[in-house]
Amino acid sequence: MSLNRSEKEAVIAEVTGLAAQAQTLVMAEYRGITVAAMTKLRSDARSKGVSLSVLKNTLARRAVAGSAFDVVADQMTGPLIYGFSVDAVAAAKVVADFAKTNDKLVIRGGAFAGKALDVNGVKQLANIPSKEVLMAQLCGLLMSPISRTAVVLGALAAKRGEGAAEPAAEAVAA
Repeated sequence: MSLNRSEKEAVIAEVTGLAAQAQTLVMAEYRGITVAAMTKLRSDARSKGVSLSVLKNTLARRAVAGSAFDVVADQMTGPLIYGFSVDAVAAAKVVADFAKTNDKLVIRGGAFAGKALDVNGVKQLANIPSKEVLMAQLCGLLMSPISRTAVVLGALAAKRGEGAAEPAAEAVAA
């Protein structure tokens, strides 16, 4: 279906807005994927805050021109699905997880922080834990010395408490 000029401008404006807010762009070839599988991918993406779009490559190139994602404009060829995410790892994680279970989705590349990523770069980005997991790990690391100190002090107090209980027991026995 062909778009008229105003529809094309609307698509470019929408994708430019997505690119302006996003930290990450992931591109994958979707040739041969069923409609049901694509619907599942879009649903998973939406739940994780990732915007997936099937766009004409010329419109996608115009939309990312002048943004941090301009570095991958030359890779925008063939039938691609574009995933934009505000979270640095969300788009890579959604696409990589889906590609593990569906061999027809082929990761082509992406961009993060103004740098082009190849397939391995996208997979490495997908392996980084989410922000929530990293925060939980940091809290655990910060709490570890405090909890260890509390355990040692508790054990020391228990040992002193046992030592103090023995003379009291001897006084009662006498």
